[in-house]
Amino acid sequence: MTTSPRTRIRVVDAFAERPFTGNPAGVLLLDSFPDDDWLQRVAAEVNHAETAFAHPLPEGDGVDWALRWFTPATEVDLCGHATLATAHVLRSTGAAEGPVRFATRSGVLTATAHADGSITLDFPTAPLTPATVPDGVAEALGAEPLSAYDTGPHLGDLLVELVDERTVRALTPDHRALVAHSERGIIATARAEDPARGYDFVSRGFFPRVGIDEDPVTGSAHTALAPFWSGRLGRADLTGLQASARSGLVRTGLRGDRTLLTGRAVTVIEGDLLA
Repeated sequence: MTTSPRTRIRVVDAFAERPFTGNPAGVLLLDSFPDDDWLQRVAAEVNHAETAFAHPLPEGDGVDWALRWFTPATEVDLCGHATLATAHVLRSTGAAEGPVRFATRSGVLTATAHADGSITLDFPTAPLTPATVPDGVAEALGAEPLSAYDTGPHLGDLLVELVDERTVRALTPDHRALVAHSERGIIATARAEDPARGYDFVSRGFFPRVGIDEDPVTGSAHTALAPFWSGRLGRADLTGLQASARSGLVRTGLRGDRTLLTGRAVTVIEGDLLA
């Protein structure tokens, strides 16, 4: 163990304009990573979709902080909202200034804070491969997909396009049945019914395989949604609404093999972890 008797812990709502919206993430800034069992136990105790653990790295390595993410059940390769939450904590506490480069299981990820309070993440674009809709997916979702795409090894999701926004919003899936149909989860999406409302497409994300029945706002999923909808709509810069109960907007910018994800975050809980 390398934690102190009192480790500061925060809960941050990411991709949120105000508290109690967006996606909550636990954030712990450490001196180094303790053993994996402790990290997993903390994530299970926090019991949000992800808890992020970060520690500073020596200067001169081309990266600033090491970053890992855990769901209540397992470690994951890529997480957008918990990265945004971590960048928000680093900025709001003065622990880092300027762009922050994170060393992660998905390579170097950069977070850049802006004067208006928003933060832009630079993530790898997910490779999309057309796929046959697996048998049982329509029944598990409760809706017939128009098309399906594999999102590559870092995400491990199945992206499915549905007929319209109302269908996405009305989904009441059988989460246990969804477990068999992807490595991580299912992303359901459709074109926005009325772009004048401030978003171009909607989505929902279901990840029961990693302990999350429905994720409120999935930043990493937008690395697949961005190229999908940019190809359909003919624009590199779009805004997605993840239409969960908490809801949240993600501004996306497709830049070839990189995708920019921009949003805001707010700290809602701060205290000491005593274990």
